[in-house]
Formats: sequence, structure tokens, C-alpha cells
Amino acid sequence: MIKKVKASLHEKLIFIFLILLGVFALSFTIVVKNKCLFVKNFDPQKINFEKPNNIVVLNAECGNVIIELYPEISPNGVERFKKLINLKAYDDIAFHRVIKDKLVQAGDLEFGKKDQLDYGKIGTGKSGLGTIKSEVDAEFNFERGSVGLARTLKYDTEDSQFFIILDDEPLFEGEYTPIGKVIYGIKVLEKIRYSHRSEYVLRPNFINTVRMLK
Repeated sequence: MIKKVKASLHEKLIFIFLILLGVFALSFTIVVKNKCLFVKNFDPQKINFEKPNNIVVLNAECGNVIIELYPEISPNGVERFKKLINLKAYDDIAFHRVIKDKLVQAGDLEFGKKDQLDYGKIGTGKSGLGTIKSEVDAEFNFERGSVGLARTLKYDTEDSQFFIILDDEPLFEGEYTPIGKVIYGIKVLEKIRYSHRSEYVLRPNFINTVRMLK
């Protein structure tokens, strides 16, 4: 006859501990794999904007980044940005330059297209529309969330590339053309893939779409 052996209190505690450890490990794995888990995705259709004609919705992996444009500050820069948006030129374009907690940059239409990346040239590509003049004279504070047009080391070389800063950058004032500011969804940008070794990302994340609200 087989006798039932009762588990001791010590054995029961070990069993419970192992179950809790397994639950924790599974939960941790889910959180690690889903980097967007705690990022709020804002629906622009549920927000009332004072100037809806100047609202841009950039959709990335973790959700929407909602940007307000400032044509009164940089009319030419905003006009170029809007034109490329209306052409859907930014769809499937890489965030090719990312500095953790500092900056994300995208907009290389020539060498940054998804499935057609040229790692040797990315960051140097053009739109085919030509360059525009820098607009750096207006007073503008480059605070967290500010959006500006990228350029080469020379002024008046802005084209299609743009950056969004994730921290205040007072040294950018008077150096770069500001075109707007993120008003919702900046945490989406904080989840963009970056490299520990370089500002340029070998396997970058991509913009899904960029659209004008109206």
C-alpha cells in the first residue's frame, strides 16, 4: 500500500517561490519583447487643436508623434516639410541617426528608404527638390520636442532631413531652422532603436507614415 507523503512547510514555500519566479520571468520576457507596452498612443481625432492645418501626425512603431508646425517662424522650412509630407515621401524612411535621450534624425529620401538602405551613404541623401535657405534669425528655444531641419556644415543646405530633440539643446538656437515642436507622443521617439557604438544605426527603425491632420 502506497502511503501519501505530505509536503513540509519548507517544501511548500519552495514550490510557491518557484511558481512566482516563473510568473516573474514570463512577465519580464513579455515586457522586454514589447518595448511599446507602456507608451501611450495618442489619437489625433480625439484632440482639439487650435491650428489643425499645422498639425502633423508621424506614425512610428510605438504609436503617433503629433507635431505642431510654426510657419510664422520658418515659412520656407515648413512649406518644404509639408510638401514632402503631401507627397508621402517620408513613408518607410529610416531613423538613421539616433543619440540616446538626445536626438532622432530621419528624412534621407535617397538612401534611407526601407529595404533599399545604403549604409555607406545614408545621411547624405537628397529629395530632388534642391536645398533651401536657413531660417535662423527668429527667436526660438530649442527645448525638448523641438523639430528642426538638418543641414551640412554650411548654412542654406536644408533639404528633406529633419531631427527631433529629446532634451533641451540651447546651442542649437541660431544654428538650425526650427519648423515645429512635438506636442504629444514624444515617448514614442524615446523607443527608437539606437546604437551604443555610433550615432548611425545599423538596423534602424522606420517611420511608418507622416500625414497632415488636414
